[in-house]
Amino acid sequence: MFETVVGELELKKRWRQLKARKQQLPENHRKAHDAVERYLMYSAGIADGAILTAMAEDLLELFEQSAADGTPVSAIVGDNPVEFAEEFGRNYAEGAWIKKERARLNEAIETINKEEES
Repeated sequence: MFETVVGELELKKRWRQLKARKQQLPENHRKAHDAVERYLMYSAGIADGAILTAMAEDLLELFEQSAADGTPVSAIVGDNPVEFAEEFGRNYAEGAWIKKERARLNEAIETINKEEES
């Protein structure tokens, strides 16, 4: 129980730090980051807080480094921002809720198959 509470507090602290760092981005990078982050929050389906936070940190670091290097937003996300975001999100698929649901479906069918064989 203690580890759960401490872990949650640590994630909240990291999340607040991310939001503060994001405010330091140049306006266009911040707007683009917000758009990509919003899309990922809806599309990636990540249910694990630690993985979600790691994804958010990596995304922010990408935009921070790109801003520091003077890389324009178009060079970060390319011609297809949706494709960029989906590819980025696939790197964190182990935290997606759908993974748990896929396992649950497979286990249910496996159980049924065993019952039918008996």
